[in-house]
Amino acid sequence: MNQDSAHFPPVDPVKAGLRGLCPRCGQGKLFDGFLKVKPACANCDLDLAFADSGDGPVVFVILIVGFIVVGAALWMEVNINPPLWVHFLLWIPLAIAFSLVLMRMLKGILINLQFRNNARPGEIDRG
Repeated sequence: MNQDSAHFPPVDPVKAGLRGLCPRCGQGKLFDGFLKVKPACANCDLDLAFADSGDGPVVFVILIVGFIVVGAALWMEVNINPPLWVHFLLWIPLAIAFSLVLMRMLKGILINLQFRNNARPGEIDRG
């Protein structure tokens, strides 16, 4: 993670992450496909091998989508009381769509924050 702040102005990690842009220059694309991270930025040649968001985006997606979908389904059940097939027809596709949209955005944000904060795996100090 060689960050040369003299050549690259600071990039807002949330804006760049939501748009799927490079954490250093804010111009090159971060993703090669839907969720696969590119090996390097085409604009500034930043090596993106450090980018490992792990399970972080998945946890946030589960919590956010679960809260929205389960809350809305419970509200609908209490107030409207539709048949079970309406719940299946409505909430399963909605949960899938929300998950797919949020996954890319949250992965981009976490990778950008990882670069901004110079995050790396924890190490034990042996002395």
